[in-house]
Amino acid sequence: MCPRRRDARPRQTAPEQLAGTLRERILDGTLAAGTPLREEELAREHEHSRHTVRAALAQLTAERLVQFEPYRGARVASLTISEVEDLQTLRGALESEAVRLLHERHGTRWPREVLTPIEASIAALEAAELDGGWLEITRAHAAVHAALVAAPGSARICEAHAGLTSETLLLLLGVRAHYPRGSLAAEHRDYLQMVQSGDIALVREHLAHTTELIRTVSPRVTSDRAPS
Repeated sequence: MCPRRRDARPRQTAPEQLAGTLRERILDGTLAAGTPLREEELAREHEHSRHTVRAALAQLTAERLVQFEPYRGARVASLTISEVEDLQTLRGALESEAVRLLHERHGTRWPREVLTPIEASIAALEAAELDGGWLEITRAHAAVHAALVAAPGSARICEAHAGLTSETLLLLLGVRAHYPRGSLAAEHRDYLQMVQSGDIALVREHLAHTTELIRTVSPRVTSDRAPS
C-alpha cells in the first residue's frame, strides 16, 4: 500500500467523520445515485453545523462521489459512460506503468518481497468473498490492484491510484450480480500470473472486461449528457 504521509493525522475532524458516514451510505447503495444531499437536512440528521456539512460534501465532491448542480445543489453522483471509460483508462495507465517497472527491474521472476503483499491482498479478497458484504468485497478487490500498483515503490503512481479509490468503488456497485462469491479471488490469481508473464496489454484487457460489464448492466451509469 502507499506509504503513510508524515503529516497524516490519526484523529478525524468533524467534516471527515461526516464524510466517512456519507461515503459508506453512498458506496453500500443506501443513498442511490441522484439522491439530493441538502445541507439543512444533513445538519439536523447528523447534529452538525451547516459549515461542517458543507466541508464534508466538498470532500466527497473531490472524490467524485457527490456532484453539485446549478440550482439543484448536491446530489449523489452517477457516472456517465464517458466518465467510466476515462476512469478505467487512467487506472489502466497507472497499473500498466507499475507492471512495466516491475518487469524492468525483475523480469518475469518477481521476488518474494514483491509478490507477498499482492498474494496477501488476494487472500484477503477471498476471505471477504466468503463472509463479507459487497462493499467489503469491492474494497478488498480494490486493495489487490492497489497492492500491485504499490509494488514498484513509486509514491507518485501509488498516490495517484489511491485518489481513484472512491470513484472505483462507486462504479463497481452496479455489477454485483455478475461476480458470484469466490470468482473475484480466482480471477485475480489468474491475473497476477498473467501480468507476471510480461504482457502489459493484459492490464488493459482485464480492466476492459469490467468496463464492458459496467457499460451494459450498472444502474449507476447513465448515457452521456448532450452538449449544452
